[in-house]
Amino acid sequence: MEHMADSSSMNIEKEKSLFDTKSLLTMLLISLGYLALSWALIGYKSDQLLLVAIWNITYFASHVTRKLITGFSIFIVYWVIFDYMKAFPNYNYNPVSIGSLYNIEKSIFGFMHDGKIITPNEYWIIHQNTFLDILSGVFYLSWVPVPMGFAIYLFFKKRSQFIYFCFTFLFINLLGFVVYYIYPAAPPWYIHQYGFDFIATTPGNTAGLGRFDAYFNVAVFKSIYEKSSNVFAAMPSLHSSYPVLVLYYGLKNKLGKINILFATLMIGIWFSAVYTTHHYLVDVVAGFICAIVGISFFNFLKSKNKLVYSLNNHLIKLTA
Repeated sequence: MEHMADSSSMNIEKEKSLFDTKSLLTMLLISLGYLALSWALIGYKSDQLLLVAIWNITYFASHVTRKLITGFSIFIVYWVIFDYMKAFPNYNYNPVSIGSLYNIEKSIFGFMHDGKIITPNEYWIIHQNTFLDILSGVFYLSWVPVPMGFAIYLFFKKRSQFIYFCFTFLFINLLGFVVYYIYPAAPPWYIHQYGFDFIATTPGNTAGLGRFDAYFNVAVFKSIYEKSSNVFAAMPSLHSSYPVLVLYYGLKNKLGKINILFATLMIGIWFSAVYTTHHYLVDVVAGFICAIVGISFFNFLKSKNKLVYSLNNHLIKLTA
């Protein structure tokens, strides 16, 4: 009985440690700082409160969830950076490629159809069907859940690989963001709706994914693309980068038949990006290259840079 009382007392102390003054003050400052900066840059949005709520609830719920959200802070940093891009539109820094990217696509991947050269996007606009509409929507819906779900798996099964996966994810996105600002580019659907003239105030668009919403009478993709940070960020396709990253770490961790699923999702997302006119095929190729460069660069830094190695080890300890 005495042993049980001591054990119970230790558990109570452990639970109390979740709400120590330092943790409470740190989270309060981070939360208020994030909300204030967000309001100053892009104005108030309900998503910001939701993020703060999820972060705080998860951080203080248990020691396990605290470790989980600490590891996933890298994903949160990505989301915040992406959201803040609204305050700094890439078309303010470089001219947007509209016709030139279309012509590049046509010169590399164009083919003869009914007596004229067309792009793969234009072919699928002519040959769209309900089965492919639904299939493309399903593939696109896996774009974020699959990497996140895989990250959670790595967190519980292979903690060091989880940290490496998160950092590589961030590297790939930062590389993509840099290209967005160096080479702002309009997606294929833009030309089909607005032509070759630049319109800065163009809102986000579901494009071919709108047919998925219409078929099921939902607004899944409408709600996603209404919040788009910048429609002129088609090159590279980060939709195409993420499944490459997942497959790489799946192969690296020898997940066997699961990698067949990852490979299928990767090819499916690549096809869907083109079929729904969200990306040119050259965007998809650029997304693949972006993933390979990001993976290779991070692996190089990990092996050569003591700072990166130490940071990895520090996060592993925080989430252990």
